[in-house]
Amino acid sequence: MQTLQSLFPKIGFFSILDVLLVALIIYQLYNLIRGTIAANIFIGFAVIFALNFVVKALDMKLLTIILGKFVDVGIIAIIVVFQQEVRRFLLLVGKNASLQRNKAWWKYFFGREEVEKNNYARIKPIIDACKSLKQTRTGALIVFAKYYDEQFYQNSCEIVEAKISKRLLESIFQKTSPLHDGAVVISENKIKSASCILPLTEKTDLPAQFGLRHRAGIGVTEANEATAIIVSEETGEISYAKQGRVKMNISFAELEKVLNKDF
Repeated sequence: MQTLQSLFPKIGFFSILDVLLVALIIYQLYNLIRGTIAANIFIGFAVIFALNFVVKALDMKLLTIILGKFVDVGIIAIIVVFQQEVRRFLLLVGKNASLQRNKAWWKYFFGREEVEKNNYARIKPIIDACKSLKQTRTGALIVFAKYYDEQFYQNSCEIVEAKISKRLLESIFQKTSPLHDGAVVISENKIKSASCILPLTEKTDLPAQFGLRHRAGIGVTEANEATAIIVSEETGEISYAKQGRVKMNISFAELEKVLNKDF
């Protein structure tokens, strides 16, 4: 008869840590693909891998050879198909180890009052512009990029490199402006570019009223470490997107709070 020790081997601290880390990685991967077409593709891969074990057990040689070819290149295929999700996962890992973020925390604790004062001065023109855009029901998409990826943004943008101001933002998004289509990208305390064409989200569970502006705002936060403000042209409603999720119809007090938290 097997002893309890053989049935339940000794579980140490590192065994528990191992399980927790694997669970955390699976949870983060689930968050990255939840509600996207990638989730269906992942299920397809899982079905192929499961069928491979079944046909091997049943000694179905022809199917074993065919499915075996898929399994052999499985890792490469996953990287190719899920390149956006892999990019987002690596960004998620990298931002937690970011030296710049550590510096920000240092300033937060040892110079908090000065940081809050400077931060409010940066976001006030943006909030004032959003108030005006909401009142006139002028559609707008403002992206805040933590790291300005020139290759990602500049391919479809007009370079601006200007100081953030209420009037400039209002002028860009006026319907008669040649730059009103697309997004404004803000980074390093500057309006870096305007009229940016951004990738759309692949999520399939979004509200029916979401148009291209909302889908682009969500999409850019999935592909990059960025957040986005979306002003609806139909209703004037303000939404805030971050990490592929969106808060709808937020107030200006909430907008100030989330901008203060993120910047």
